[in-house]
Amino acid sequence: MTFELLLALSPILVIVLGGTLLMLTESIGPKRAEGDSDSSGVALGTAITLFAGAVAAMAVWLYGPENLVVVKSLAPYFVLDRFTLFFTMVLAAGGGLSALLAGGYLPEHRLERGEFYPLITFSVVGAIALVAAADLLALFVALETMSLGVYCLTGFRRGSPRSTEAAVKYFLLGSFAAALTVYGGALLYGATGHTDLAGIRAGIVSLASSAAVPASSGKLGLVIVGTVLMLAGMAFKVSAVPFHMWAPDAYEGAPTPATTFMAVSVKSAAFAMMLRVLLGGLSDPASMSWGSGWPPVIATLAVLTMTVANLVAGRQESVKRMLAYSSIAHAGYVMVGVASTVRANVDGQGSVLFYLLTYTFSTAGAFGALVLCGSRGKEAVSYEDLAGIGKRHPAAAAAFTLFLLSLAGMPPTAGFFGKLYIVKAALGAELNLLSVLLLLNSVLAAYYYLRVLVYMYMREPMAGAPVAVPMKSGYVTAALVLAAIFVLGVGLMPGSSLGMALKAALI
Repeated sequence: MTFELLLALSPILVIVLGGTLLMLTESIGPKRAEGDSDSSGVALGTAITLFAGAVAAMAVWLYGPENLVVVKSLAPYFVLDRFTLFFTMVLAAGGGLSALLAGGYLPEHRLERGEFYPLITFSVVGAIALVAAADLLALFVALETMSLGVYCLTGFRRGSPRSTEAAVKYFLLGSFAAALTVYGGALLYGATGHTDLAGIRAGIVSLASSAAVPASSGKLGLVIVGTVLMLAGMAFKVSAVPFHMWAPDAYEGAPTPATTFMAVSVKSAAFAMMLRVLLGGLSDPASMSWGSGWPPVIATLAVLTMTVANLVAGRQESVKRMLAYSSIAHAGYVMVGVASTVRANVDGQGSVLFYLLTYTFSTAGAFGALVLCGSRGKEAVSYEDLAGIGKRHPAAAAAFTLFLLSLAGMPPTAGFFGKLYIVKAALGAELNLLSVLLLLNSVLAAYYYLRVLVYMYMREPMAGAPVAVPMKSGYVTAALVLAAIFVLGVGLMPGSSLGMALKAALI
């Protein structure tokens, strides 16, 4: 293996080797009973490993993936470009923050078991492979590698019926969505004779040019059905309405660090897959047509996802479930950017990548602040649980406030510029109606974000009601500090991050 190849694969190798060493260390180390609150340091090691993977990706980015000629031998099963490197940094950062949150949450709630951290680590590996896959076979293997770990994380709270129900529901619906994706890919292969995305695109172009031939006309029908099935499978993974039914229950039933990981890294990887497939294999003129292609489907899903999720989120009494529906709504905002790639390719892709970057840190911070606001037996679950916490524990309330404002898109936070660039890209693509609907939905979403602030700062606990008591954890505090630095830093100086997102666009 040459030095260039080692350098090119260093981000994923660092994570794989680090995760393997930590797993071995945990397995041969002193055994601890479940519920032992004495942390073994595996959480910190996992976070360091994942952050090191992000640093390695940045190093390859600075060196220039275009200078690593040897990586062309890995294509199309593993494509190393700036798109892959950008998402590697996002995915590893999201996984690292989730590991830090787990380092505080699991011991506090007597859930400390060593398998949690390898599940996160190797799910990140699967997510990175998914981002880099430009072949349907590699895409499916990577998708299942990521998903199987997440199914286990959802049911990690083994003594909870709600957690078990969430895991079973997620697994069954996820398997159904994977079957749709495989069947759609099989139809595309049957029509074009290729599994690589570039070959699929070329095959569709060839079929479209000879559509008058009966055999070609029949194969075009296979392409249409295959495209619909692929879209349905990808819509499930990004939790777009009406394929979102698994997300609220899975997010609520899983331990909060696992919910964080699903909301940030899994969703980002799913959108990367969507961009890679739509702009790689389905980017021929017919497929990208607003009259007969996937753009109107994506636009319709975006409107439904934004609107339905925001309307339902405002009616939730559980803060965690509200954040789950908020995550679904943000998927709708991102899909507006995906739709804009048809007419504003680079700007549309750049807005999607930048939004996912800001969303990762804002959402991880919001779930982290929710973790910090409650300790074992005195958790912050409902709005009422948070009543008066702004006076009793101002630091926890301030952290929650910052990240909620970022999710709402308030300046000067990173979330403001995330929404701004999505709207700008949509306007540049002449999607004026989508832009207006996004802005209206952002106003609607502000209601349930500000409702949390009202309870924290303007309400007092009802007599006899349970009162959430914040935990003390260096891991959770570290995660919140890192997320806050990023949210404020990008909010004040968004230029460099946006520049990276634009450079990472698929050409």
